[in-house]
Amino acid sequence: MRRRKHILRALFAAAMLANAFSGRSFAADNKQNPDAACAKCHRTPMAHASGVAADGLIPGDFVHAASGIHYRLFLKNGRAWLSYQRISANPARSLDGQQELLYYLGSGKRGRTYLFQQEGFWFEIPVNWYAKKHVWDMAPHYLQTQEMPLTLPVDPGCLHCHASSIQTALPGARNHYAGQPFLQGGIGCSACHGDPTAHLSQNGKGPILNPNKLEAVRRDSVCLQCHLEGESVIARLGHSLTSYRPGDDLFDHVTYFVHKNETGPAGRATSQWEALLESKCKQKSGDRLTCTSCHDPHSSPSPEERVTFYRSKCVACHNDAAFAAKHHPDNPDCASCHMPRQATDDIAHEQVTDHRIQRIPGVAIENDTLKSHELTTVGNLPGESRAYGLAYAQMALHGDHFAMEQGLKFLREAEVSNEKTTDPDLHTQLGFLEQTNGEKADAVREYQAALKDDPLNSAAAGNLAILQAQAGDTTDAVHLWESVVTHDPAQLAAGYDLAVTQCVQGDAVGAQQTLNRLLIFSPDNGPARQLSLAIASGTHRCGGTR
Repeated sequence: MRRRKHILRALFAAAMLANAFSGRSFAADNKQNPDAACAKCHRTPMAHASGVAADGLIPGDFVHAASGIHYRLFLKNGRAWLSYQRISANPARSLDGQQELLYYLGSGKRGRTYLFQQEGFWFEIPVNWYAKKHVWDMAPHYLQTQEMPLTLPVDPGCLHCHASSIQTALPGARNHYAGQPFLQGGIGCSACHGDPTAHLSQNGKGPILNPNKLEAVRRDSVCLQCHLEGESVIARLGHSLTSYRPGDDLFDHVTYFVHKNETGPAGRATSQWEALLESKCKQKSGDRLTCTSCHDPHSSPSPEERVTFYRSKCVACHNDAAFAAKHHPDNPDCASCHMPRQATDDIAHEQVTDHRIQRIPGVAIENDTLKSHELTTVGNLPGESRAYGLAYAQMALHGDHFAMEQGLKFLREAEVSNEKTTDPDLHTQLGFLEQTNGEKADAVREYQAALKDDPLNSAAAGNLAILQAQAGDTTDAVHLWESVVTHDPAQLAAGYDLAVTQCVQGDAVGAQQTLNRLLIFSPDNGPARQLSLAIASGTHRCGGTR
C-alpha cells in the first residue's frame, strides 16, 4: 500500500508539473530577456534555435515501417501534442498514447525536435523534422528501431547550444530540473557577448564583450562552444560545457577528441572547425581566418544574395583582379565546387557543407573512409591521461577492444596521479572497463568509490547492483536499483532488473508497481510489457506465490 501511495503521489506531482510547464513562461521584459532590447539593433537566426512548442510546431503524420508506429504531431486547443499508435492483436505490442510537447529545439533550417517532461525529467521526442528533405522521420540512430524510444534525455550540454539561461540539473539525473530547463528561448546575446547589463544600462553605448578583440583562441572559443563536436567530448574535472563563459578559453573547460589521421568526414557529420583545420586556407592564414571571416553571426544572406555574399568572402583573400574576374565566371558559386555538401551516415536525411575547402573539386581524399582506432585531440592540443581515458571508455561502449585497453591504461594512470581527488566519472568509467574485462572485484571497488564521491551516480549504482546480484547479495542490489529508478527513471535496464529481482523474491505487487512506473516513461518497452502482463494474468509466478 505504501508503494502504491508513492506512485499515486508521483502521478499527482507529474500532473502539477504539467500545469506549471504550460510552455508560455519565457521572460518578456528586458531585465530578464535582454534580447528583446537588442533586437532593435541586432537580429540573428540563432534567436530561433528554441522556443515554445505550440509557436513552432511543424505538423507531421507518418508511419515508421520498422516499428509499425503511426506518429502524428498536431495542435489542439492551442497546445502541441505528439500521438503514437500501433494496432496489434498482441497486447504486448499494441500501443496508443499521446504526449504534450512543451518546447522545440532547432531553428528549422536543418531540423527540429520537441521536448516534453515526465515528473520533472525532460526528454526529446523520438521523431525529428529533417528540413533538407522536408520529411518527418525517426531521430538519428533510431531509423531501424522496433520499439519507440521515449526516454531520450535532455541535459544542460544539449540545451547550451539551443537556448539561453540554462538551469542547473538536480542531483541524480542530468535531465531532471526543479522547473523549466531554460528561461529564454533561442541563443541570446549573452551566449557570445557575456553579461549585457552595462551595455543595456547605457542605451546600447556601454561596454560589452567584443569577441573580435580577444586573443585568437578565446575569440574562436565563442563559436566553437557550439560548432566543434569531435568524436568524443570530455569535460575537465570540475568543468563542463555549460561552465564556459564568453571570453574564456574553451579548452580550459572541455577536451575534444577525433580519430588520429582521420581526414574528411568519412560519413560522419564532421563539425565545421574540424574540417576547417584540414583546409589549406586555414593552414596558410593561421589565426587570421576564423568563423566570422565568412559568416556574419548577426544575420544570414537571403537565398538570392547567398552566392554573391560568399563569393565576396572568397575574393577578399583571393583578391588578384585577374583571378577574381576569370576564375569560372560561368559559375560564381565558389562553395558548390570547393565546399560541396557531403552525405552523412550518423544524421539521417542530412548533408553538411565540407569546410575542408578542397582546392581541386571532385577529387576525393584517398583515406576518407579510413579511421584509426587511436584518438588524438582536435588541433593536437595537450590532453591529460584522465581525458584520454574517458574518451577511450566512450569508444569502448561500441565494443572496441583497443579502446578498452587504452581506456584502462589511461584511467589507471589518472587514478594514481589524482588519488585524493573526487572524481566519480573516472571511477565509474574505470569500473565499467574492468567489469567488461572480467575484473569484477576491481570493478566493485571502483563503483563503490564513485558512489562515495556521488551517492546518486546512477551508472555506478546500476552496474554495482548487477555485480552484487551476481554474487548473491540481492538485498543491497535491490536498494541500489531502487535508488536508480527513483532518481533516474530513464535507466530502464535498472528498472527491469529491479522488477525481475522483486518477482524472484516473491514480491509480485512490488514488481508490478516497478514495471508500471517504468512503462510510464517507456510505454513501448517490450520486456517490461510482457512481464507486467504475465504477472497480472498469473501466467508468470513470482517466487512461490501466484
